[in-house]
Amino acid sequence: MTAPKTTAIALGPTLRAGRVGSVGLVVTGGILAIALVLAGFGSLLAPDALVQDILLGVTPPGTPGHPLGTDELGRDILQLLIAGSGSALAGPVVIALGSMLLGVIFGTVTGYVQGWLDFTIGRVTDLLLALPVVVVAIVVAGVFGSGYWVTVAMLVVLFAPSDIRLVRSAVIEQSARPYIESARMLRLGPLRIMFRHILPNVSPIIVTNALVNFAIAIVALSSLSFLGVGVSPGAADWGRQLDDGRGLLPINPAATIAPAIAIVVVACAANLLGDALAARAERKGGAE
Repeated sequence: MTAPKTTAIALGPTLRAGRVGSVGLVVTGGILAIALVLAGFGSLLAPDALVQDILLGVTPPGTPGHPLGTDELGRDILQLLIAGSGSALAGPVVIALGSMLLGVIFGTVTGYVQGWLDFTIGRVTDLLLALPVVVVAIVVAGVFGSGYWVTVAMLVVLFAPSDIRLVRSAVIEQSARPYIESARMLRLGPLRIMFRHILPNVSPIIVTNALVNFAIAIVALSSLSFLGVGVSPGAADWGRQLDDGRGLLPINPAATIAPAIAIVVVACAANLLGDALAARAERKGGAE
């Protein structure tokens, strides 16, 4: 009669962890969903974000018609925040997906085939990982211009090496398992083994890392915009708002604090969602 109670006690922490994990997934997923909706429809929700009112100038939060006040050009901070979500989040999405696509392709092939191809790509990734992002961004801006999508493409290339290493390690670990040996004995082709059998088993790692990359990319791209690399001056962008609002702290601190909070909240939500998905995949793997 005590066995069921003992089992319930033993499973208690696991069940509670599962419930907490589910709540975390809902909350963080909801935050990201709202942020992405704003990014997709920001120009429709805040059509007057760049409309200037020089006579109005800087106003504090709570000004009638301007909940977060205005900047020195009389632009509404809340509308700038909504409109700026587009450039603040579109780039990180492309960076996360683009770098992970490169990571999946090169990491899977090098992890399974190995040999000279693995050695060559490994040396290239070592070189790219040694490059400082800010210095590379300045050099690229000097050569190709400081356009937004040029900066995004540069970050895709700089993010890819860590993704390649991650996927490669996961593929090597899977390649030594019995089911892969069985697939080889059945004379299945390398491409089929890599992309039909190995890749689905490493997909939880890929999804988790993509979310982490998204979080890092938000901070990286906003930091470069703050430094003047990427979006043009006066554009609606969270990083640009941080720079434009620095001198307004005594009059309207929301001009800087609001975009800073937005960056931190969305980046943390993506990071926590990745952690929650990783923990959930680990629990499922342990249960199996």
